Amino acid sequence: MRRVRVLVSLSAALLLCGGALLAQHAMGGKMTDEQIIASAMKAAPAAVGKNATVIDVGADGKVRTVRQGTNGFTCMGDNPATPGPDPMCSDANAMAWVDAWINHQPPPEGKVGFMYMLEGGTDASNTDPYATAPSANNHWVKTGPHVMIVGAKNLVSSYPRAADPDTSVPYVMWADTPYEHLMIPVK
Repeated sequence: MRRVRVLVSLSAALLLCGGALLAQHAMGGKMTDEQIIASAMKAAPAAVGKNATVIDVGADGKVRTVRQGTNGFTCMGDNPATPGPDPMCSDANAMAWVDAWINHQPPPEGKVGFMYMLEGGTDASNTDPYATAPSANNHWVKTGPHVMIVGAKNLVSSYPRAADPDTSVPYVMWADTPYEHLMIPVK
């Protein structure tokens, strides 16, 4: 039951991340399971993606396991309704962090999590974890292919924390909130 709740929370997180993220088949047509798996596997290195659980989020927000994995990572494919590629793959600790974020709870202590978005990322506020669209004061950023380290406050304290960061180098997103995390570009 806990795993299902975390998967639902991840789905909700993905809906919030870019402001415009919608379920995969809400606007762009339903992808086949094979297409979902192929897209999801692009989020992380092949060695991670091949053994990851792959999920799909329906237009109703319900999560469906497309393929059960064995390595503790959970991935979802690109959302065709959003601009640019945005498949994502997260380890169990990152899933717990996302669950806390979505539910406005403190992130789990002592659990460092890792997320891949090697195909690119969504646009998001760099200062407001709950912003769903750009505004004059929420410092919207465009991210490219990156990885994220969450739940590591001591690590992120030594990286740039500007509201309007240079996204071509590692920087802290959502600085000075319980959900600050390190964004690391990979291209």
